[in-house]
Amino acid sequence: MTVRVGVIGVGMIGQDHIRRITRVLSGGTVVAVNDVDLSRATQVAAALPGVVVHPTAAALIGADDVDAVLVASWGAAHEEQVVAAIKAGKPVFCEKPLAPAGHACLRIIDAELASGRRYVQVGFMRRYDAGYLAMKAALDDGRIGAPVLMHCAHRNPSVPYGSSTEMIVSDSAVHEMDLVRWLFGEEIVAVSILTPRRTSQAAEGVQDPLIIVLELASGVLVDAELFVNAGYGYDIRAELVGERGTVALAAPGGITLTTAGRRLAVPTQNLPGFVRTSSYGDRVPADWRERFVRAYDAELQAWLNAVAAGTSTGPSSWDGYAAAAVTGSALKALRTGQRIAVPLAARSGFYAKTQ
Repeated sequence: MTVRVGVIGVGMIGQDHIRRITRVLSGGTVVAVNDVDLSRATQVAAALPGVVVHPTAAALIGADDVDAVLVASWGAAHEEQVVAAIKAGKPVFCEKPLAPAGHACLRIIDAELASGRRYVQVGFMRRYDAGYLAMKAALDDGRIGAPVLMHCAHRNPSVPYGSSTEMIVSDSAVHEMDLVRWLFGEEIVAVSILTPRRTSQAAEGVQDPLIIVLELASGVLVDAELFVNAGYGYDIRAELVGERGTVALAAPGGITLTTAGRRLAVPTQNLPGFVRTSSYGDRVPADWRERFVRAYDAELQAWLNAVAAGTSTGPSSWDGYAAAAVTGSALKALRTGQRIAVPLAARSGFYAKTQ
């Protein structure tokens, strides 16, 4: 089966997904596009023979020749578009955030529960990165013992004009928020934010860098450095510390495992089930597209495969909701300087883990 995909939102990430569906992946074809900027949608469609430009997202979702919907519009529009796709009985891949606020995510969850099946996959691509997968494998097989803490760093060379301190939390830190829930298989229960010395490279009024401390239900602590004007490149780091050793991301595309008095560099291409995910060697990637290109490919291929099979996998609506809830608490912690608990609704068994 070839999945006929309609894409809502043809900005940078939307166009990148169109490129991978049409040129890189198998089992999918783009048949329709929509964007609030109709001229941009028309321009994108002109390079894709046979693709229809729909005047509204609702028209695209309702089109008979659209099997599944990819939502890459701005975050505030996600709730309406995702709910419409669910009600139309069409699987939907939604770029993060699922919705900007927890209550909006809960309305998406309600729609999905009412439908009786999962329709939504949320675009948390780091779960598909070979380095993080190898890190999770090392944790799950007990090589480093029980986890006690984790260090993360998320550094951008710069951010676009108009970015704010709040956007560092909602647009950047949200990846770590989802990642640690997935790695440890438990929820984040509280969040705190520290403000180090501000870099002179930040825009006026923006506090950069930030240190976010995430507390998990088991007592594991995660500190995440968010530095979006680091200057030198796009640098993602992570080290998981266990009772008997550590495992850390290593370039290019591998991990470093430290245990029993030895430090071992393990390229992911030498691990069963993993492939090399980067070609930049020791050079620091320029941006997120370069660093996570294979992860983006893998997540979207998994979505196309699931749609063709009539199933759903990967990050769910619940994962999107949990990330939004942690983000909301983090923004409150940023404003108040206090440790803020993360309130979560009861999790339905409907969202049993699938990945």
